[in-house]
Amino acid sequence: MTKYTIRMVDPDDLTACHTIEALSFPAAEAAWASSLEKRINTYPEGFMVAELDGRVIAQVNSGSTCKDDITDEEFKQLIGHDPDGGNIVIFSLSVHPQYRKLGIGGKLLDQFVEHARDMGKNKVLLLCKEDLVNYYARHGFADGGVSASTHGGAVWHEMFLAL
Repeated sequence: MTKYTIRMVDPDDLTACHTIEALSFPAAEAAWASSLEKRINTYPEGFMVAELDGRVIAQVNSGSTCKDDITDEEFKQLIGHDPDGGNIVIFSLSVHPQYRKLGIGGKLLDQFVEHARDMGKNKVLLLCKEDLVNYYARHGFADGGVSASTHGGAVWHEMFLAL
């Protein structure tokens, strides 16, 4: 595989990011194109992509808050988003199915964490399903237990990484 690059999102990446999101999550869990567009336009410093040969193949997007409770569904629409908040909350980390199991998601996640550290954030927070707890643990996250979130009708774990 040709070397991919990791960079900050560009508004032109919306369609590719939405395609990857839709291919990566069940319909009840995937972000709408309008949500991703709002994240790109409102908080581009919290949105990174991996690109290969001019094509976006992975994405990670987030919001920022002072709160530790990340179960509020409205926050995914950036309601309550505070760019100066000490916590950065990953909403989605996803890789196009064609490029999975190559380490791209892990590299994107690690670079995102470094970026959060450079921005002066205190913690990176996220919710994940049980089958991904060990994946995030390998990247330094701790499991805070089962979340109160019922997004998409699923059971979620609260993961956190102190910076």
